Amino acid sequence: MRSGRVIGVAGRGTVAGLIAAALALGMAEVVAGALGRAVSPVIVVGGAAIDRTPRFLKEFAIKQFGENDKTILLAGIFVVIAMIAAGVGVLAIRNRRAGLIGVSLLGLVAAAAAASRPAFEPLDVVPSLVAAVVGVLTLGLMLNVLPGQPAVDAVALAEPVNPGTAMPVPPVRGPRRRGVLIAALATITAGLTGFGGRSLQNLRTDVAASRRNLKLPTASQPAAVLPSGAELDVEGISSFYTSNRDFYRVDTALAVPRLTTDDWRLKVHGMVERELDLSFSDLLKRPIVEHDITLTCVSNEVGGKLLGTARWLGVELAPLLAEAGVKSGSNQLVGTSIDGMTIGTPVAAVTDGRPAMLAIAMNGEPLLPEHGFPVRMIVPGLYGYVSATKWLIDLELSTFDAFDPYWVRRGWEQEAPIKTSSRIDTPKPLSTVKTGRVMVAGVAWAQHRGISAVEVRVDGGSWQPAELSTEVNADLWRQWVWEWDAPVGSHTIQVRATDAAGDQQVEKRSAPFPSGSTGWQSVLVMVSS
Repeated sequence: MRSGRVIGVAGRGTVAGLIAAALALGMAEVVAGALGRAVSPVIVVGGAAIDRTPRFLKEFAIKQFGENDKTILLAGIFVVIAMIAAGVGVLAIRNRRAGLIGVSLLGLVAAAAAASRPAFEPLDVVPSLVAAVVGVLTLGLMLNVLPGQPAVDAVALAEPVNPGTAMPVPPVRGPRRRGVLIAALATITAGLTGFGGRSLQNLRTDVAASRRNLKLPTASQPAAVLPSGAELDVEGISSFYTSNRDFYRVDTALAVPRLTTDDWRLKVHGMVERELDLSFSDLLKRPIVEHDITLTCVSNEVGGKLLGTARWLGVELAPLLAEAGVKSGSNQLVGTSIDGMTIGTPVAAVTDGRPAMLAIAMNGEPLLPEHGFPVRMIVPGLYGYVSATKWLIDLELSTFDAFDPYWVRRGWEQEAPIKTSSRIDTPKPLSTVKTGRVMVAGVAWAQHRGISAVEVRVDGGSWQPAELSTEVNADLWRQWVWEWDAPVGSHTIQVRATDAAGDQQVEKRSAPFPSGSTGWQSVLVMVSS
């Protein structure tokens, strides 16, 4: 009987804690939605967790989960919150004051996390403080109304009672039912407020409508038509252009920043002769250009998928800096996102003639929100963490000595030119193919230098030249293919590339940290008769 009472107490506390946490988070979403900022407790705590996560753990998450790393993190945060809420609820059953203090502390921790964010504004702590108040009130209410023990059922009442034993008295069902009803209403309210809060933020910052209403300008300098042979007709090879939906995404934003073209402004300042303050309409009055560029993430492992090619539409960056007048000595251009992310780019890489740009569209449509709508920065030849600021709102001319951007503060190199690399797209690792003619194919890249050769070998034999697609420009990847007369058995295929300067892809494998991975990709393939 005692164990049954213990289980009942724990269950009551667990339910009370979970309902209190759910309603607190739901009301916080409503407040965040009213503020029009992604500062709910889950988001700010998750962002603070990302900032403080050890580098090796971040690399592990990207390697294991790819673009799903944020989904996994959010799921983990909700699981941890649920566990803590359940524990606090059980604690409150035994010591109500301690439990209520625990809920308050959780809200204060979330408020502190909000205050630690790079784009912090004083009102950002309000959703977390509201969550603390709602959590305390709801937990107290649940402890008062939830039944303390299960009702005695009819079977138990019908059992014979030993002489001298008191007849069990069934609990009052009215209060029990009322408590269950209140708990159910609180749970429903939590769901409605959570959904409503997100919807409210969407209404306040209607990015979808902004994208729909954006009529893309015609480029005064359009990209050239792809020459014949630029895209090889080989089954399984990466398409020349990567679709917008399939384009890789690696950033630290748990909630995609929301910014419309009406709200967007760009400030250019720092070591300049003239500060500039541009609206989106001001940006569109400038010459519009179109460029085909391949982007690569520094976290891309050997043979990885964190790169893609698109046709970008926007404004060239060098003329903008020339108008501002870059002062002598400035060697770093610091881009800042609306969520406070900072990325530092060598000024020389923007002004040396390469098509560095502020992009507003990719592959013929406005940028997707997750890819930086309404404006992102692109600089060919550099890994994204030193060149590709998304949701860009600020450009500051500075120096490398004066300021360390987000990733540099975490040990990554200040300047990171993309390394010569290659990838086998087909056949897939550990796949089985038929003996005879097999097309081995993939892509190679060395942005802003270009690819001059790709070679393939099998089982450590001699290197064989692959056929390259027609080069479009040095800022793009090139497809390659090699025809293999495959014998029965297990075979290892390797690939290496050479850039236009004659430098060969590094053989030795190294991890992405601190300036990009190196190494030849090897693929094990089974050949059957």
